[in-house]
Amino acid sequence: MVGFLFPVNNADDESAFTYGEKSGKGPRRWGEINPHWQACKNGSMQSPIDLIDTRVQVLSHLGRLNRDYKPAPATVKNRGHDITVRWKGDAGEIKINGTKYKLLQFHWHSPSEHTINGSRYELELHLVHKCSQGNLAVVAIVYKYGRPDRMLTKVSRQICGRSVDPNHDKELGIVNPGDIKFGRSRKYYRYIGSLTVPPCTEGVIWTIVKKVSLSFRLCI
Repeated sequence: MVGFLFPVNNADDESAFTYGEKSGKGPRRWGEINPHWQACKNGSMQSPIDLIDTRVQVLSHLGRLNRDYKPAPATVKNRGHDITVRWKGDAGEIKINGTKYKLLQFHWHSPSEHTINGSRYELELHLVHKCSQGNLAVVAIVYKYGRPDRMLTKVSRQICGRSVDPNHDKELGIVNPGDIKFGRSRKYYRYIGSLTVPPCTEGVIWTIVKKVSLSFRLCI
């Protein structure tokens, strides 16, 4: 088994928040760092969560994920707590309950933030969308080890072996979000939650696709 490690900025002191509890700026303190981040401490619909099959309701009318993605120019940036790929042009959209949500960016977390029946997986990819009213919808894909993913392989080749400047966007050229594997897009979890980082905004529509296979190569 080979791990896949993306070069994230380790300068925690330069970040407004971190994931390290001992830093004094970890998740348990997020709601105290900034008055606009109160939801991180007092919110009632916070993400991530543990998705438990025995507690979910099956809704067959939701159907397949209605997505219409297309290639567009993109950049990559080290945000300190993750590596983010952001589209500069129109990269398409998804439609949820008749509302169109424009695709803005994707980033990943390793290991996964969400757990499924108590199990945490190797990687979780977040595709962030926004509708014209400003509401957010995030499609999360939870990965296990298996066949390679074309999109992540392409992006990793761009950033492996070189640092990603936290102060500047790096051009990636044309990136096609349609290359991202969604697995069985008829089967997914959906719930209303929040952003998983400050300001922990609630009211986010989450769609989680589980256990898409991919393989990793070492990148340090």
